[in-house]
Amino acid sequence: MANAREIQTRMRSIQDTMKITNAMYMISSSKLKKARKMLEDTEPYFYTLQQAIRRIIRHVPDLDHPYFYHEKHGTKEEHKKKIGYIVITADKGMAGAYNHNVIKLAQQKLSGEAENMLMVMGQIGRQYFEKHGINIDENFRYTVQDPTIGRARIITSRLLEMYHHYELDEIQMIYTKMESAVSAEADIIQLLPLKVEKFQNLPVDYAHEVVEFVPSEHAVLDNIVPDYITGLIYGALVESYSSEHQSRMMAMEAATDSAKDMLRELDIAYNRARQAAITQEITEVIGGARAQKAKKKH
Repeated sequence: MANAREIQTRMRSIQDTMKITNAMYMISSSKLKKARKMLEDTEPYFYTLQQAIRRIIRHVPDLDHPYFYHEKHGTKEEHKKKIGYIVITADKGMAGAYNHNVIKLAQQKLSGEAENMLMVMGQIGRQYFEKHGINIDENFRYTVQDPTIGRARIITSRLLEMYHHYELDEIQMIYTKMESAVSAEADIIQLLPLKVEKFQNLPVDYAHEVVEFVPSEHAVLDNIVPDYITGLIYGALVESYSSEHQSRMMAMEAATDSAKDMLRELDIAYNRARQAAITQEITEVIGGARAQKAKKKH
C-alpha cells in the first residue's frame, strides 16, 4: 500500500484535473447557449426562403432548373457520379464520441462511391483522413469555431462554383445533429441538387393565391436557392458546433464524476495509511519502552 504522502500527492493531482474539467464544462456550456441563440435568431429567415421555394414549385410543377431534379427523371448511374462530401468535425478532441461518429459515417459513404471529392472542416477530421491516406481537397480549409453567416456564404460560393462547372454532380454534407439536450447523432443532408419532392411535402400555410415572377421563376430561384443553401450550411455548422460542446460537456461531467469517485477511494486509503502509520508509531514507542524497562532490570 502507498504511504500517506504518496496518496496525498495523487489526490492533489486529481483535484487539479477536476479544476480543468470543471472549467471546460463551464466554457462549453456558455458556448452552447450562444450557438443555439444564434441559430434561433436566423431560423425564421431561412424558413421563409424555404416557403418561398415551395410557392414557386407549387405554381411551376414542371420546373426545370439546374438546382433541382425530379426523381422520376432519373440520374447518372451511381458509379459515374462525381459526389462531393463536406465532413464537419471539431478542431479539438476531448468531446466523447463526437468526432468518431462523424468520421465513421463519412467512411461508410466514401467506401461506396467510385469517384468523389472529400472536403473536411475541422483539424481532427483532417488529421484523421491524412493519416489514413485519404485525399482531401486542399482548397477547402475552414475553421469550425464560432460559425457565422459570412463563412457559410463563402462556402456556398465555392460549392456553387464547382457545381456550375460540372466538377461535382452532387454535394452532400455530413455533420452532427442535436436530437435533444442530451443526445446528438451524425447525419447527412444533400445540398445539391435539391429534390422537388422535398418541397412538395412541406405543409401549406397560405390560401389560393396568384403569383407573378419578375423577371422569371428561373431568375427568382437563381437568387433564392444560394441563400437557402447558405442557410442549410449555416444550420449544419451551428448544429455541429453545438453538438461538439454538448458532447464535451457530457465528457467533462463524466470525467469529473470519475475524479470524485477516485478521490473518495483515495481518501479511504489515506485514512487507512494514516491509521497504519500511527499504529506502527505506537507499536515502536511501546516496543522501545519495554526494551528500556528490560535494560534497567539487568
